Amino acid sequence: MTGPATPPSDPVVAPPVRRPGSIRRTSTVLMFWPDGLGTDLHLKGRARDLRTSRDGAAEVVGHSDLYAVTGRERDILRIEADPDRPGLQGLVGCRAGGGLRSSISQELPEEVAEGTPLYLLLDDLAGSTLISGFAFLRWADHVPEIRRRLDNGPRRVMRGTCSGFRDGASSLASDGSISGLRQNVAHPGPLADRVDPLGWHELDDPPEIAMRRARRIDVWADDGELGIDAMFRDSCWDPDGREVVIHEYQMLGRADRATGTLLSVTAHPRVLPYVECPGAAPNASWMAGTDLRAMRTEVLQRLRATDCCTHLNDGLRSLAEVPVLAASLPA
Repeated sequence: MTGPATPPSDPVVAPPVRRPGSIRRTSTVLMFWPDGLGTDLHLKGRARDLRTSRDGAAEVVGHSDLYAVTGRERDILRIEADPDRPGLQGLVGCRAGGGLRSSISQELPEEVAEGTPLYLLLDDLAGSTLISGFAFLRWADHVPEIRRRLDNGPRRVMRGTCSGFRDGASSLASDGSISGLRQNVAHPGPLADRVDPLGWHELDDPPEIAMRRARRIDVWADDGELGIDAMFRDSCWDPDGREVVIHEYQMLGRADRATGTLLSVTAHPRVLPYVECPGAAPNASWMAGTDLRAMRTEVLQRLRATDCCTHLNDGLRSLAEVPVLAASLPA
């Protein structure tokens, strides 16, 4: 069957209206370089759980702020959280890659077990530090030093790492490195809904060169089941100040409230860089039947190589937070 002729370019215009009797977790990680190109990466994270009662009243039931600085090897040089947590300083010196997650489990086991807002931010450090450099691509024609580094940088073999880099993909050169084909982006509306200022936590104004990873997870009860509406977005800002989305997924699902089992999930790719990228989206259905609390590990085991999309996996893994949020639903 022939796939789409162009990559998806349909970012969500505004968050859905908050449902009475629901809970919403929002999170953002802002990535920036105060001292310029080639210097330490700063990450400012914020997450909040907002419960909406059946009469529409809103109440914050959980929140966390995170500030971290990483070096050129993605090693954590500094980390702070509000509220502070014992064990957090044990992450200093750790590399913000896949192995960081085991260090988080070792140093902050209660945050992991309770699926707190802080844990979501900490778990996002690995992905955020990995994708942050895309922001500089959008400035390459305006800053000669960025263009020089891009033209002279190493070429990594990406073949087979995900759906977008499968054999024969338009994204790849003959040697398996990225082809240089311009990545698809889209211009979104504001992340927060002007009609509902409580719908998102407070958002910081970004520096000129910056990226932001944003998440939203809505959970509500419905006849013994849980409804789930989640989104995931990576974006940055162009030299003209306009925000551009690089990756965005929306995930709609149902879960058994009593057992915490995922009954169904559908992933909708809203914005992705290459025409082959959405090929992984139907594989989200493979996760049906999974204990939601195990999603962070099960997704990585079931969706691998060209069956996966890194950003789809990131979105699906966050559904592990659903049982935690469900426990705070209005009675």
